[in-house]
Amino acid sequence: MNIVFKSKLGLELVIPLAIILGGMGILFLLQGIWPGLVIILGTSAFIIHTFLSTEYTVDASYLRVRSGIFFNKTIEIASIRKVEETNTLLSSPAMSLDRLEVFYNRFDSVIVSPKEKAAFIRQLQAVNDRIEVVLHDKSTRS
Repeated sequence: MNIVFKSKLGLELVIPLAIILGGMGILFLLQGIWPGLVIILGTSAFIIHTFLSTEYTVDASYLRVRSGIFFNKTIEIASIRKVEETNTLLSSPAMSLDRLEVFYNRFDSVIVSPKEKAAFIRQLQAVNDRIEVVLHDKSTRS
């Protein structure tokens, strides 16, 4: 029963990155700064890959959080204590500012941004019904 939840893509993160990288790319192209253009294209490819590959997989025992080529975390669902809505700006495997913080073990947490927040929470609670859920936005309660 592997259920994959893709990360929500937030325009509040996509648009500024597109403007900055696109603007620099155009500037480097017009001025013939080829090494700079190569760096911008490589950076853009890396960011696009990270945005498109970020996902959260829930199975019978584990939550697997994957983002790009560098972030891959496996969390035992039985160790999850709480899931709380947050809009923190901390760096995380979340491609939107519409986020959930998953608290597990004693002091650990990871921030995620599944497209389907309510379904994600329900799936975690189906495995561990002791998970406390703290929601601040009424639209996610279903």
